[in-house]
Amino acid sequence: MRKGFLLAVGISLVLAGAGVAVARPAFLQAATPAAPVAEVKVGTGIEKMEITGEAASFKVAPGTKIYVWTKVSGCADSTISIAFHKGEKASTPQELKVPRSPYRTNAYRTFRAGDEGAWVAKILDSASKEIGSVAFTVELEK
Repeated sequence: MRKGFLLAVGISLVLAGAGVAVARPAFLQAATPAAPVAEVKVGTGIEKMEITGEAASFKVAPGTKIYVWTKVSGCADSTISIAFHKGEKASTPQELKVPRSPYRTNAYRTFRAGDEGAWVAKILDSASKEIGSVAFTVELEK
């Protein structure tokens, strides 16, 4: 009789465990991937993969490069694009590979006569959706 009781308890525990095992995936569903996001900075250079000369306004000589630095997350194994906008005009986006997440990368634009004014650099994901931006102004020295 004791063996029968132990067998019944053992079977009950196995069945209860199986019920938990079946219900468990509902509680442990995989989290949805984070939406792509970009931290964006603008400056006069890049050193050790960090922005240098960060500012919101630049007074530079013609021919100076201004860099846009970004740290992107949520878009590993894809590409991003960095586009410079002045008013209604936009430069051809610079496409950059993103092999992992998070990932730091940068692009630059050389500013010449006629480029003075307010600018916005936009970071676009592989679907051309804006994931970050930074605004800055440029004044060229005479």
